[in-house]
Amino acid sequence: MSGHRSSSRAPLRLTLTAALAAALPVAGCSPGGAGAGDRAGERPSVASAGRGEAAAPHADSPFWVDPRSDAARQAAVYEAAGRTGDARLMRRIADRPAAVWPAGDDPVPDITGAVRGAARDGRTVVLVAYDIPQRDCGRYSAGGAPDADAYRAWIDAFAGAVGDAPAVVVLEPDAVPHLVDGCAGGSAEERYRLLSEAVDRLKRQPRTKVYLDAGNPAWIKDPGKLVEPLRRAGVERADGFALNVSNFRTDEAVVAYGTRLSGLLGGLHFTVDSSRNGLGPLPGAEGGEESWCNPPGRALGRPPTVRTGHRLVDAYLWIKRPGESDGTCRGGPAAGTWWPEYALGLARRAADPPARGGPGAAG
Repeated sequence: MSGHRSSSRAPLRLTLTAALAAALPVAGCSPGGAGAGDRAGERPSVASAGRGEAAAPHADSPFWVDPRSDAARQAAVYEAAGRTGDARLMRRIADRPAAVWPAGDDPVPDITGAVRGAARDGRTVVLVAYDIPQRDCGRYSAGGAPDADAYRAWIDAFAGAVGDAPAVVVLEPDAVPHLVDGCAGGSAEERYRLLSEAVDRLKRQPRTKVYLDAGNPAWIKDPGKLVEPLRRAGVERADGFALNVSNFRTDEAVVAYGTRLSGLLGGLHFTVDSSRNGLGPLPGAEGGEESWCNPPGRALGRPPTVRTGHRLVDAYLWIKRPGESDGTCRGGPAAGTWWPEYALGLARRAADPPARGGPGAAG
């Protein structure tokens, strides 16, 4: 169930919406030289964004849009080639915030760049910590830190690079579900310790929200099986859990599942990855690689927002970066590699969904 990259809560916890509103730096006053912010009615072009200017964020999203993302660059390429329709479609990805997955060898440069960009724009950065030892059980996204001490050093560097910037961190996609399905094997006890320590280290940063990954409804179908593993991994000291990372389950299915899991965990909140679930999962592919590895005919889902309409859902996020491959299946490049044709398909189907398009389709 991969498809990722190759490479203490207060008793009365604020919702993410309120916490982020309080944490967002004021443009022009934050460390790193924030600018004057967005002017009403102005929307920089993707070409200008490629020169370092930020794309205009959506009003209901406090999250940072990377002006140098692969999607932004692709849109500029299409514009230069006269493919204005394709450029317009690609901006449906380029102009929306997606998570940053820092490199496994050294997370500091990627995080530093994202934090500085977000500070200039007065936004919150969304990050993914993905370097647990024996990551992805040796599959498409195999890798991770070579041992426990290396992982501790990586997480410490990750947290240090975030500093006091407002940030949302999704912690180790797949790591807990793999503990449940037995993939972690003899390293289970060590993994529990490392995840728990990672939660504590990240929560030392004053404005960092941490969501521990809990898979998706098609993987560990009984949420009760996740309760004790999530607790042992430190979820009750985090801000909640994350669902549907790099997967295609509909918002409705994920929220129903998350609500059940939350009820078993004393009401913890959660986030939903809606990056590619606009038409739901591939019909007839309920499990196995064909359901999550570059499935054809999918579409962008609900744009990132903290206005979720559900008291337990802190945010819809684009954790999987739309257009990055899930792995070398169905003709795709290596996991995490930009695949413009797939990206364009996601955007096109979201822009003009069929009459009976699935829930969450971006219109």
